[in-house]
Amino acid sequence: LSPLDIRVTDAAGKPVSGAVLFLDSPQAREQVRPLAAAEVAQAERRFVPAVSVVTVGTAVTFPNRDTVRHHVYSFSPAKRFEIKLYVGTPAAPVVFDQPGIAVLGCNIHDQMTAWIVIVDTPWFGRTDDAGLWAGAAAPPGRYTLRAWHAGLPVGATPVEQALTVEPSGTHAMVRLPALQT
Repeated sequence: LSPLDIRVTDAAGKPVSGAVLFLDSPQAREQVRPLAAAEVAQAERRFVPAVSVVTVGTAVTFPNRDTVRHHVYSFSPAKRFEIKLYVGTPAAPVVFDQPGIAVLGCNIHDQMTAWIVIVDTPWFGRTDDAGLWAGAAAPPGRYTLRAWHAGLPVGATPVEQALTVEPSGTHAMVRLPALQT
C-alpha cells in the first residue's frame, strides 16, 4: 500500500474535521467486504456516533441505551428501514446493502439525526482535527476520491475528484465549498 496525505478544507481554506473520504474504483469494489460489526446506539436522546462509515453488506445494530423508547427510521434511497418503538437491542440488525448515504431519524425525538455513509471500497476514513486523513494508504492506481461531511447541504452527494495513487505516495487537497457550519 502507498501512503496518502489527503487534506480537506472549507471554502475559506480552514481544515475540516470529521469529513468522510473514500477511494472508489473497479478494483476497490472487487475487494470490499462487510465490516465484522457496527452499531449506532441511542444514548441521551442522541445517535452515537452521529456519523458512521460502513462497507456495503455490513449489518448495523441499533441498541437503545436510553430509558425512553425510540423509533429509528431511514427513508433514504441508500437504505429504507424502520424499527418501531423499542427498548434494548432489536433482534435483527439492519444490513446496508448498497452504497450511498442513509439519514437516520427518530419519529419520537425530531432533534435526533445521524448519517451512515455506505461505501463500496475498503479504502476509506475520516479526517482528524487538522483536516488530514491520518494513516491512509491504498494500492497504487487510479481512483475517484470522494469526500462527504454532515455539514454539506441536505441531500448533497460527495464531492468527487480524480486521484492517482503513486507507488511512492500521494498528496491531495479536497475543498468542500458548500460546507455549512
